[in-house]
Amino acid sequence: MLVAAAVCPQTPLIVTGLPELRAACRTAVAAFRAARPDVLVVVGGAETTRSYDGAAAGTLRPWGFDITVGEGRPVLPLSLTVGRRLLNDPEQPPATDADGVPGQAVAFDADPAECRAIGAGLAALGRVALLVMADGSACLTQRAPGRYDEAAGPYDDLIAEAVGSADAAALAALDPVEADRLWVTGRAALQVLAGAAEGTPLTGTLLMRSSPYGVGYFTGVWR
Repeated sequence: MLVAAAVCPQTPLIVTGLPELRAACRTAVAAFRAARPDVLVVVGGAETTRSYDGAAAGTLRPWGFDITVGEGRPVLPLSLTVGRRLLNDPEQPPATDADGVPGQAVAFDADPAECRAIGAGLAALGRVALLVMADGSACLTQRAPGRYDEAAGPYDDLIAEAVGSADAAALAALDPVEADRLWVTGRAALQVLAGAAEGTPLTGTLLMRSSPYGVGYFTGVWR
């Protein structure tokens, strides 16, 4: 059963920059930990769908940050690496569950039904809390990484409303074709959350929404 979730952006910039967004992520992580789950899982988009155990390592060196989580050869995708870093924040008091947190990567182009099935499987592990790493559209402005599209804002509005109201059905209904066109890299991870939360009465809070580089970033808590 899903007892709590936090939604945070997967951008590596929250590790060393964007202080207000980083502070919101810390608040979200603290809030979902307060639910005292039996199992924590980091969920994020990647090129392929696969699970990682808590010993898996990841690095942010390809993005210009000399930061590594875990030990051994880095294998975690960006989303799970940033998520693990949030759980192991060196500026925050250490948590007993900071190490050994497994990760679930979901392919960016995964079918919505597949995403929801993954979420339902995670929810069946016990009292579960998910840290969901998910960005919105990268087509919000003329200087965004993707080509500006006037549909990007309304699509991100749907995500923000769903995160803020813990509306699993709205997340489940996100159009994957439109998400791909608008560079919404977090669509699949959000639909994993939808599958995990189906039938569970949770309340949502949108802590922050921003788009400093033309990319939609959301931070929220479900509990």
